Amino acid sequence: MTAEYFDDLVNTLCDSRPFRIFTIELNGGERIEVDHPRAVMNKNGLVMFFTPGGKPMWFDQTSVNKIVYDRNETAANS
Repeated sequence: MTAEYFDDLVNTLCDSRPFRIFTIELNGGERIEVDHPRAVMNKNGLVMFFTPGGKPMWFDQTSVNKIVYDRNETAANS
């Protein structure tokens, strides 16, 4: 997945109204549930995710296996 496509997808999901929770699955199998539109900041494929405790976590689009925005639909695969 390109950085541009990843950024567009994450921005679209965060900007959707009403906001819906979505999940980012990393290549290692770790799943990040984005439950608030401001829990994620992204630019040029680089993401900073704020964990529930407020600790930042960094990753880039090359670390992403898929993004799931609906229980029945996968938004992107790498």
